[in-house]
Amino acid sequence: MLAVVVASVLWGTTGTAAHAMPEDVSSLAIGAATMGIGGLALFAIGGRRSIAALRDPAARRWLIAGAVGVVVYPLAFYSGMALAGVAIGNVIALGTGPIVAAVLEWAIDRRPPGRAWAVSTAAAIVGIALIAIGGHGGGAGTTGGLLWGIALGILAGVAYALYATAAGRAMRAGHASTPVMGAMFGLGSLGLLPVLVVTGSTLLASPTAIGIAAYLVVGPMVIAYVCFGIGVRVLEASTATTIALLEPAVATVLAVVLVGERLDPLGWVGLALVLGAVVVIGAASRPGNG
Repeated sequence: MLAVVVASVLWGTTGTAAHAMPEDVSSLAIGAATMGIGGLALFAIGGRRSIAALRDPAARRWLIAGAVGVVVYPLAFYSGMALAGVAIGNVIALGTGPIVAAVLEWAIDRRPPGRAWAVSTAAAIVGIALIAIGGHGGGAGTTGGLLWGIALGILAGVAYALYATAAGRAMRAGHASTPVMGAMFGLGSLGLLPVLVVTGSTLLASPTAIGIAAYLVVGPMVIAYVCFGIGVRVLEASTATTIALLEPAVATVLAVVLVGERLDPLGWVGLALVLGAVVVIGAASRPGNG
């Protein structure tokens, strides 16, 4: 649980970091650089054990499925934030994840989510809705842009749940967390690096952009996903993704304090609900609790 919390806090800084990028750097380039280069780094850390996981038929099918989510997630996530704003983009993407993860687990295991998950996720979704209603300061500044941003946020949430679920399944095939994350994100980087080649000229031309991208690769990517891999080794994907709802809470606070986005009192109530949901699901995930 603590490992997922650490990952979530690091992820919560991504929107503010991306906002600090020069205006001519596209959201596609930011996403492709972060998870494309970060994916190669994770693969290098996993080394031979990541290669062994890819050679195992039981794990490989999950790694391929997860890699699809790895490709889609950053492109949709950063584009969604650019259109809807840091706070709203984060809460939509991360709020969708636990729901989709639970549906995937239900479909795979024929086991419905537990009562604690249902209560905490319901509270978190209400909180996310309140944050979206009480938030101001998006990217496009139009209703159409906001709707597209929300749609891309939902797509990012689906992709996030897909690779979280796939990682857990590959680990249960007998592989450690770091090699699995390395193999999955290494595969995903094969789809993201071509996007970086096409869109990344402005990113590579700016020392500021390179510095921010380096932080995104090392912190919210490599360190965070090593921690997340430790978490999903033990926790169900639906539980881990619910705990990771700390990310939009952190992102919202940073967006208000550093980016200049505003949150109405209703939005702060929603933030409190998200934090409360994380506490509930965390307590229910401890050994001996239902």
